[in-house]
Amino acid sequence: MTEPVRLTDIAELAKVSEATVSRVVNGKAGVAAATRQAVLAAMDQLGYDRPARSRQRNAGLIGLIIPELNNPIFPAFAQVIDRTLTLRGFTSVLCTQSPGAATEDELIEALTERGVDGIVFVSGLHADQTASRDRYTRLITRGLPVVFVNGYAPDVKAPFFSDDDAAAVQLAIAHLRELGHERIGLAVGPSRFVPSRRKAEEFRRLMAPVAGEAEVERLLVNSLYSVEGGHSAASFLLDEGCTAMVCGSDLMALGAIRGARKRGLSVPRDFSVIGYDDSPLIAFTDPPLTTIQQQVSSIAAAAVRALLDEIAGLPVPSTEYLFQPELIVRGSTAACPSS
Repeated sequence: MTEPVRLTDIAELAKVSEATVSRVVNGKAGVAAATRQAVLAAMDQLGYDRPARSRQRNAGLIGLIIPELNNPIFPAFAQVIDRTLTLRGFTSVLCTQSPGAATEDELIEALTERGVDGIVFVSGLHADQTASRDRYTRLITRGLPVVFVNGYAPDVKAPFFSDDDAAAVQLAIAHLRELGHERIGLAVGPSRFVPSRRKAEEFRRLMAPVAGEAEVERLLVNSLYSVEGGHSAASFLLDEGCTAMVCGSDLMALGAIRGARKRGLSVPRDFSVIGYDDSPLIAFTDPPLTTIQQQVSSIAAAAVRALLDEIAGLPVPSTEYLFQPELIVRGSTAACPSS
């Protein structure tokens, strides 16, 4: 028969005192939010049934609208946002927007009907330059706090939190140039999306002096943010004589590696590939993927803090906050084969 979980077991796993665990179990005050969350996480891991008195009073509901979950970067954002909200006593209501499913407008309507206190938009229609901004203006006019992650719309008076796409391209190109590559391609998503446009603009600026202004357009591919999109882009860029390529997502990079291998090429010996995101588990691919890491935790935490400040009635500047990415060098890049 399995022995019952003891407070000592919870305290050991959470790295706190048994007295602290007792305070959490009995719903007593005087425990820091992060410590309380660590104790609750330990309870869940050990299968300890939380007593009703340990439950924190719900401060409110926050809507979270993200794209489909098959790209691992979006669940990563959702996890950090949900955890940060939980620490502040709020509950997130997760909505995913995928092709053929509910539209962003329908999700907004469902969330407002539930009486959410605010909404976090991650890579939504605010990143699409062809989409109407009226949906966001209506929410702001009604006084509903909103924040946006990745994608900037200057005419929407709200805070935006984005990875610095130009800096990401700078890091990638500098790394490949140091390895001797000159014929470098870029594969990003559709040009109507702000992150794709920003990456493409910086790529043109950096590569025009190397390849020429006319030729650089042949090294730039707009495709889909998917394995298939990366495969297709790699095939095109290999035909253009590229020895390396930078991708707009890790999924695209995996597709690029697959495309190179279908031609009998070895990555990175014959062809170097850089991804973007540093999605969970991407370090365990074959080869381990060199990528540009989004600062997911910092971006998500800052967005939640701004939203909760808005809810509390504190002033939050309506501007864009850019976060610096980081180059993570692994095994998918190497010296140019001709150098």
